[in-house]
Amino acid sequence: MYANISKKTKWDMSKDMLWGYFFTNRSRAPLDIAAKDLSLAGYRVVNVHLSDKEDSAAPDLWWLHVERIETHSIDSLLKRNAELAEFAKAHHLASYDGMDVGPVGEVKK
Repeated sequence: MYANISKKTKWDMSKDMLWGYFFTNRSRAPLDIAAKDLSLAGYRVVNVHLSDKEDSAAPDLWWLHVERIETHSIDSLLKRNAELAEFAKAHHLASYDGMDVGPVGEVKK
């Protein structure tokens, strides 16, 4: 991922970046609790939303998106992902679905 970012962008990954982290669950309530806990841990809650469905009979899938400005190395990002996967498990969420990254200037207010 780091090599790909270096090739396709001019981002300096050794500096602070805006990291987004995503969680899923079949119901909203556990995500609301997780959002509160993550907020207390220094993450900004972007949203909790219901995923669009192509098939109305399909089960609901809710998403929690949080973000934080951080500087990561490959090792620290692996550690963060492990921590958030453990957090999802401890909160009985369906998944920690991963992250995305962008320049800090893309913070939405």
